[in-house]
Amino acid sequence: MSLQPAATAPLDLIARGTDEILKRDDLEARLKLGRPLRIKAGFDPTAPDLHLGHTVLLNKLRQFQDLGHQVIFLIGDFTGMIGDPSGKSATRKALSREDVLANAETYKDQVFKVLDPAKTEVRFNSEWFGAMGAADMIRLASSHTVARMLERDDFAKRYAGQQPIAIHEFLYPLVQGYDSVALQADVECGGTDQKFNLLMGRGLQESHGQAPQIVLTMPLLVGLDGANKMGKSLGNYIGVTEPAIDMVNKTMKIGDALMWDWIELLSFEIGIDEAKALKAEVAAGTLNPRDVKLRLARELATRFHDADAAELAIRGWQVAISGEGDVSLLPLQDVAVPAEGLRIGALLTAAGITPSNSEAGRKLKERAVKVDGAVIEDAGLEFRPGFEGVLQVGKRNFARVRLVAG
Repeated sequence: MSLQPAATAPLDLIARGTDEILKRDDLEARLKLGRPLRIKAGFDPTAPDLHLGHTVLLNKLRQFQDLGHQVIFLIGDFTGMIGDPSGKSATRKALSREDVLANAETYKDQVFKVLDPAKTEVRFNSEWFGAMGAADMIRLASSHTVARMLERDDFAKRYAGQQPIAIHEFLYPLVQGYDSVALQADVECGGTDQKFNLLMGRGLQESHGQAPQIVLTMPLLVGLDGANKMGKSLGNYIGVTEPAIDMVNKTMKIGDALMWDWIELLSFEIGIDEAKALKAEVAAGTLNPRDVKLRLARELATRFHDADAAELAIRGWQVAISGEGDVSLLPLQDVAVPAEGLRIGALLTAAGITPSNSEAGRKLKERAVKVDGAVIEDAGLEFRPGFEGVLQVGKRNFARVRLVAG
């Protein structure tokens, strides 16, 4: 199934959600060549799971595929062992070969939830760097100066702040840039934090006699906290392999302002013009933003699961916010507790529905805590491994838990 809105012009579709296109005129000319373009995006397998932030790039790649172009999903198994310094205030720890390969395998399984396998090449940059000798790498390193590398914002800041920069970190932009030479890329997509590296590819292609690639930079998706780039280290992410109900629950909790950015970067079903119309209706007070958010949540859950799972998840979310309906639709989470048990306040915190034991204590005094529908007031009540039931704080905070020995 195509994800391209029928009425959207190719260049407008490609431009949607992009931060920059360097250069747009070059892209327009390249699109007129009458051949499938080679569209590259690289992913370092630094963690085993992808999240919605990663899919911003995947979505753009899929749009190119729907326009008839060939996508190269490049797994940086070689660069992953260097460690991408982009945006880092300190040298990133390099991964072992075993970690990189294990993470790469999970990537291959996950990307085809978005990409069309028939129009995707999965490549590993160890294909060419594994064959390079020390002399080849030195020749590559001679193509740029230290002064040029220090033009990169994060390197410049670290240098000015007397923070260490390891020599191998200077190699990373060169290695990423050379990937474009090896793959003869027409277009490379990456986050705004990758701009220096993407431009490096243009320069190296020119020095190797190739037409320089067009660079598309994509905004970094803001996570669930509404403030920071989505990332696993901050816990503000939605993983593409998460259960459908978790996708729905988390999406419904994002701020109304953030919702529009998510629609622009993540939605295929809500086109540019419709998004503008919906935003105007919300601003006028004639449309509840929750209805728009629910539509986005349904789309995401359907994409990464299926339509039936998405509808079931929405019913589960409705149970959680209303306190009515089939509680078995709520996700079941295992909570590890000591063999001697855990008091109700600590259990509520461990299950994630109160931020602290003291807040749980306040909710108990307010008679706002229920277990399987019964109001709990006894702060000394303990629960032991083997218990399974629904915890509730207030009207909208639910957790269906199963206690296991910790």
